[in-house]
Amino acid sequence: MQVMLLIHADESAWPRMPEAERNAAMAAYGAYTEALRAAGALVNANRLMPAGTAHTVRLVNGAPQVLDGPYAETREQLGGYYLIEVPDMATALRWAARCPGAGHGVVEARPVMA
Repeated sequence: MQVMLLIHADESAWPRMPEAERNAAMAAYGAYTEALRAAGALVNANRLMPAGTAHTVRLVNGAPQVLDGPYAETREQLGGYYLIEVPDMATALRWAARCPGAGHGVVEARPVMA
């Protein structure tokens, strides 16, 4: 089964971190990515641009309405994702718990509809 691990965190915290802490965080994500790759679970992964670069589109009376910024104003924003292939949700949750994002935000594990 494929599961999307969605990493939600306070994006304003990153620029306030000391450089050494940011470097350690990037190293932790690199090690996590390599562990997923070595286990044959990694399908895809990437970081997202800040929430302020998002655009929200909805149809209002059949016409597109485009709003700048994310859909919801929250303290934590979607900052990145891992798409993994695992045998079951229990395995996906173990990977989610190992994700560095779980230490400074939350990691949502959501199955991809087959």
